[in-house]
Amino acid sequence: MPWEKSFDENQALDAAMQVFWHKGYEAASMADLLAATGLTRGSLYNAFGGKPALFERALLRYDQDYRSRLIAQLEALDDPLEAISTFFTLVVDETRDDPQRKGCFLINTALDCGHHNAKVNQLVTQALTQLQAFFKGRIEVAQARGLSAATLSPETGATALLALLTSIRVLGRGAVPDQTLLTIRDQAMALIGQRAA
Repeated sequence: MPWEKSFDENQALDAAMQVFWHKGYEAASMADLLAATGLTRGSLYNAFGGKPALFERALLRYDQDYRSRLIAQLEALDDPLEAISTFFTLVVDETRDDPQRKGCFLINTALDCGHHNAKVNQLVTQALTQLQAFFKGRIEVAQARGLSAATLSPETGATALLALLTSIRVLGRGAVPDQTLLTIRDQAMALIGQRAA
């Protein structure tokens, strides 16, 4: 008789994502994943193919549910500088409001890229490249409208904004007081000539 699922796969994937996000790939044990998902070892392997494949699926889900959705919403804003300002304000607020101080699942994974396979590293690289493209595109629109200094290279500005975002996500895991995160956010906005929202 063929194996049939008796659980909600998306719910199980969300639970696994939270474990990986909080603990990282190496520290997340199979026992942790089974406890969080409520699955048996056999069901987990049948549905997801083991821990590496489950991690890939969880990271992709995070990317689609968090980064991709947020970028799509911000690109719909008419004001390009407001889009960047809103992005940084949301990131700082989310970081400060998270009692577990988990940071960003994508950036956490990027910091540990040596322990991941090529598929995971490609997913992370693609997500960060798209974030940088978002920043670059907003700067270009702002310059075309005369809202940002033409002396700023969109490419350089986008790279700097990605670096500042990474700083907030990494330092926000508990290494610095919240005021430092606000200062980094303000520097991001000063870079493009805009006050934080």
